[in-house]
Amino acid sequence: MKNIKWIFVLYSLAALLAMVGVGLAVAYRSFPLIFLALAILGLIMVSGFKKKRAMINAGLL
Repeated sequence: MKNIKWIFVLYSLAALLAMVGVGLAVAYRSFPLIFLALAILGLIMVSGFKKKRAMINAGLL
């Protein structure tokens, strides 16, 4: 637990908030908000995986 990569903690919290957004959008039965929250979730996940790949290639992970 000494070598925490805080950027990944932030990515995971952002993804969690996007998932909460999906849940709220479903509760409000708003299709545009559902798609928006899913798009945001997808962008967060893609950027997190790209960052991880870049850190692996740089030898930081």
